[in-house]
Amino acid sequence: MNNVKVKICGLQRKEDIETVNRYKPDYAGFIINYPKSHRSKTPKEVEILAKELDPGILKVGVFVDEAVEIPIQMVRAGILDIVQLHGHEDNAYIKALRAGCSAKIIQAFLIQGPEDIRLAAASEADYVLLDQGRGSGKAFDWSSIPSDFPKPYFLAGGINPENMEAAYEATHPYALDISSGVETDGQKDPKKIEAVLALRNRKEGKGNE
Repeated sequence: MNNVKVKICGLQRKEDIETVNRYKPDYAGFIINYPKSHRSKTPKEVEILAKELDPGILKVGVFVDEAVEIPIQMVRAGILDIVQLHGHEDNAYIKALRAGCSAKIIQAFLIQGPEDIRLAAASEADYVLLDQGRGSGKAFDWSSIPSDFPKPYFLAGGINPENMEAAYEATHPYALDISSGVETDGQKDPKKIEAVLALRNRKEGKGNE
C-alpha cells in the first residue's frame, strides 16, 4: 500500500474530530446539506467542526446537487480545502466552481457498468471517486476499473479494516475513501479508524504513532 492516501468521510461529532486528529488520515469528509443521509451537517456545523481539525488533514465538503454558491462560499471562508460532487453535477458546474474558488474538485461516479467508467474517465474534475452508491457501504466489482484508468481516483464503497488491503491490491487507487466501514451503529468507531490508519502506516513503513 505504498503512498496510498486515506479519507475518512462522514464526520459528525466533536468526538470524530478528536479521533481523526489522533490517527491522522489524509482527508476528512463532511456531508453537507443532504438530509437523506444521517451524516448530513449544515455549513455552520461543518465550520465549527472543521476549526478543530488538525491543519495537516485536508477538509473535504461533500455536496449533492447543491447550488454552486454554497461550496464556493465555504472554500473562500477557509472552511473547506476540497469540494466533492456526489450528485448530477456536470462539467459546466465544475467550470463555474473553478471560476469561483481555487479548491481541488473530486467528482463521484456510481459504477454500475462500463459506461460509468467511461464517464468518470472523461470528467474534468481533478480527481474522481468511484463508488457503488451514495454511502451504501457496498462494494462494486473492482475488476471493472481498467489498469490504465487515466485519472487519479478515490475508491469507495464497502471498504473496511478487513478488506482495505485487498481493495488496494486489486485497484491501486490514489486514495481509499472509507465511511460506514469505520462505523459501529451509525457512528464513527475510534478502534476501526485506528485499525485503518495503523494498517496504512505499517504498509508504508511509518510505524504506529
